[in-house]
Amino acid sequence: MTGFVLTLLRLIFLALLFIFVWQVSRSMSRHVGSITPSQKRTKNEIVFVRSESQAGQSYVIKDALTLGRSPDADVLLDDPYASEFHLRLVSEDDRLTLHDLGSTNGTYLNGRRVTNPVVLSKSDSLQVGKTVIEVR
Repeated sequence: MTGFVLTLLRLIFLALLFIFVWQVSRSMSRHVGSITPSQKRTKNEIVFVRSESQAGQSYVIKDALTLGRSPDADVLLDDPYASEFHLRLVSEDDRLTLHDLGSTNGTYLNGRRVTNPVVLSKSDSLQVGKTVIEVR
């Protein structure tokens, strides 16, 4: 009789294990199937929110973008408090990273001065002098 009970318990265990694995695979396939191509690939964009002459301008960052007062910068900042090469934004693996390039007056992220590279999130606010830039 004990052999029969052990066999029955093993079958119940295997059935429960099968149901568990089936539910997990179903859940994972729903999750993976629900991600659309637009969700997989986000564009990293910045928009000038407050600036004396650049408000409303936007830039999509594909690889890297250098901002500063120098004509050699990728984006020319019309702000007397910006350094020649003030900051660099790097887009890599769907992440946007901010690098301050040793600016004199500093770069501020959400009100805090940035000294080391930092990964940005959507709706973060960057400030360079009087210029405010939003990450979208």
